[in-house]
Amino acid sequence: MTPNVNLAPHSFDQILALLVFLPVLSAIALIALHRAGWRLKRLISAASVGVLLLATIYLMVSGAGNTPQVYPMGDWPAPFGIVWVYDRLSGLMLLLTAILGVVSLTYAIATNEDHNGAHFHALFQAQLFGLNGAFLTGDVFNLFVFFEVLLLASYGLMLHGGGAARSKAGLHYMVINLVGSTLFLFAVGALYGVLGTLNLADLAVRIGQAPSSLYGVIAAASLMLFVVFAIKAAAFPLYLWLPGTYAETSAPVAALFAIMTKVGLYAMLRVHGTLFDTSTAPASLVHLIGPWELWLGIMTLIMATLGVLAAMNLRRQVAYLILASVGTLLIALGVNTTESIEAALYYWIHTTLLSAGFFLLADIVRRSRGDDGWRIHPAMPRATLIGGLFFIYAMGMAGLPPLTGFFGKTMILHSVLGSPLMGAIFAVVLITSVLLVIALARSGSTLFYRVDHQEQQVTAQTVSSFAWLAVFTPLILAAAMVIFALQLTVWLHNTSMQIKDTSVCIRQALDPAVSRLHTEEPKQPNPADVSPHFPSVNQE
Repeated sequence: MTPNVNLAPHSFDQILALLVFLPVLSAIALIALHRAGWRLKRLISAASVGVLLLATIYLMVSGAGNTPQVYPMGDWPAPFGIVWVYDRLSGLMLLLTAILGVVSLTYAIATNEDHNGAHFHALFQAQLFGLNGAFLTGDVFNLFVFFEVLLLASYGLMLHGGGAARSKAGLHYMVINLVGSTLFLFAVGALYGVLGTLNLADLAVRIGQAPSSLYGVIAAASLMLFVVFAIKAAAFPLYLWLPGTYAETSAPVAALFAIMTKVGLYAMLRVHGTLFDTSTAPASLVHLIGPWELWLGIMTLIMATLGVLAAMNLRRQVAYLILASVGTLLIALGVNTTESIEAALYYWIHTTLLSAGFFLLADIVRRSRGDDGWRIHPAMPRATLIGGLFFIYAMGMAGLPPLTGFFGKTMILHSVLGSPLMGAIFAVVLITSVLLVIALARSGSTLFYRVDHQEQQVTAQTVSSFAWLAVFTPLILAAAMVIFALQLTVWLHNTSMQIKDTSVCIRQALDPAVSRLHTEEPKQPNPADVSPHFPSVNQE
């Protein structure tokens, strides 16, 4: 049972504003103090992410998202004013962002990666500003604005440290995302032109009331938005920018980027889930996006697995593992049932945490043996510890028991039972899982067991205890996901029901009289109704 604290409306508003404006104020301060010492920059940046983590935990524990909450900026009501929307899904994404922010920043400071550029910490805070804003905004235009903030900050972070390889990958990243930004503007203009609003809740109402003559324009604009979100999520065939970008950037930046693809998936779930809810949208538009998500998910998973098999170093392999997780999540979102969304959210948390930690581990491998490629090297220092961590991360990302990846994939497969594409989904998910195991086993063998005794051992770079803490943290959290699996699946079940029922959020956003914090907690389902598809839960 989620505890529910009587959180006063003004306190909620202040905390929500803090989540958005603290990173941007920190970024401005860091730019102004760019000539200051590294100690002050680190202190400001660390204090900012620490406060963000505490604030997101407080909102989650207080049960503030049990009923969707709407905060109208400046008390300008929707659809005319800017509104922030906080519910279970946005709360979860904000918490994941804060966790990755703390982990990534800890590793960057511990390894002095932040010293490679004068504005690392300012860009880092700008990235958090864009992420938090994207997860909280309640209208399509501000989603576009925060996407642009993300694009600029991530481009700066990606080039942090310089180098020809990073510049080349950054150019690819920038070009394809600028194409996405252009499509986004076209889609926004089309929706505003025919419906006269960009507030998500108001759009949902007006789509339900629109004459059938406008369905073609609405469908075209929605498909353009889907293409934009697919670019952000790196879905097939728009994924080619991701492997090079993630593999060439620094480890702490790549770890933070682990949630970047989830922004695209979140936008699909939030925007299309709100606009084409079965209770408001015309029947001809309800299933507009789902089939695309399903087929693109299957193709993304296949191509990502081939990329994992063909990768020439560990960092690129981890980048393709992120793509594989995107494909798996798209399949679950495409099925679009309460159970499949619940399963997707569990797998979502798992892959975000473990892919971030895996990037950090790949950097430790590089520091310990000179590079993270498949060329045979002398035995690396701390090979037992690093090899053990690699084994655990590889098991988790491949989906082997008893780790979270296995449970997440099992939940997703259970959720597709009865789907017309059940056979294809089962075959693709199971076969790709086996191929991922083979690829990662081959990588582990090359990195840790095939040793060149003739070559002189490379002097390993020192790895501080804080860097190790950053690598261990995702595994600790993943272990907690297994230990508290029952409680987590109950919470995720409530979250998926809230996502599927958009009527409350629409009413909250459009009626100023109810746009204040409610303390009513939704009825908790019987755990027996939630957990039969979760292998670790014993049924009585």
